[in-house]
Amino acid sequence: MSDAYAAAGVDTGQADAGVNALVDVLKTIQLDRPSASVLPSGHYASVLRVAPNLGIAFSTDGVGSKLVLAEQADRLETVGIDCIAMNVNDIVCVGAEPIAMVDYLAVEQADPTALGRIAQGLKTGAEQANIEIPGGELAVIPELIRGHPSPHGFDLCGTAFGTVALDQVVTGADAKAGAALIGLPSSGCHSNGYTLARRAVLEQGGHALTDTPPELGGASVVDALLEPTVIYVRAIVDLLRSDIPVCGLAHITGGGLTNLLRLGGGRLGWTIEQPLPVPPVFELIARGGEVPPAEMWEVFNMGCGFVAVVPEDRAEDAVALLGGYHPGTARIGTVTDAVGTVTVPSLGLAY
Repeated sequence: MSDAYAAAGVDTGQADAGVNALVDVLKTIQLDRPSASVLPSGHYASVLRVAPNLGIAFSTDGVGSKLVLAEQADRLETVGIDCIAMNVNDIVCVGAEPIAMVDYLAVEQADPTALGRIAQGLKTGAEQANIEIPGGELAVIPELIRGHPSPHGFDLCGTAFGTVALDQVVTGADAKAGAALIGLPSSGCHSNGYTLARRAVLEQGGHALTDTPPELGGASVVDALLEPTVIYVRAIVDLLRSDIPVCGLAHITGGGLTNLLRLGGGRLGWTIEQPLPVPPVFELIARGGEVPPAEMWEVFNMGCGFVAVVPEDRAEDAVALLGGYHPGTARIGTVTDAVGTVTVPSLGLAY
């Protein structure tokens, strides 16, 4: 991996070490009752046992530095969709159906007009995911939040919840070599890698938000970079309710296709034989920031926002079902026995 992301301000190695430092302490929490946790740390969502054969799945995430662009462009109406998506797309990865989310909105100033615009995205995302938002928290903290420009800064995070039968939790443990990988297309960067994307396109590439570079086919830079994250919930819930066995589910976020390594307990490999088409915004980022392919594929989703693992003999059925919700869905690869590896042979990439 090159140093493009680190030079932009995000050291992924340091971030991983920071997560490990947190986990090393938190896993030592002592309880006076048996743990209710069903899954070990590190999966897409946590699951707690709350009743016989009933679990609550939950996940927390935010929009990240995509919000900087929203502030700069004064486009606040869609980032709520991103907040919903980053949470509910993780919830379904354990086989759960999301039911609700609570939001945390930290602001530099409590501008009712701006807050109403942000709420529009939350409403749209909630409806797309078929969840409700029964509550949340607004914190006015000008000492901590500074906008781009000030005083319009804000941070938006959420915690989503879903239910799952404990005998139907999906972890990837049922995946076997030879199973099919079904890729669902992304809409662009979704909500990951924006520190690198902004530096590559706006600073190094020299583009203004209103520019329409040829790579984007008439779209503006701000249109491409603020395209909302796709919400896959309805498609995946339908797949889970079908008679197609689901061996694993992966939300492709920061880390790109290496997110597949979360599945199967580290005993499998993943080969991407036919990648989905790469959205043009990624070409713009790679060119402007001189980011090599290996790093692009490790930072961004590169056109594939979600992967479902199904038996080989049901691959066509899964493509048909999921493609009804997300046109462009296709068989992209195969589970292998090359333990702990993700490869894209056509690009000469291996992780």
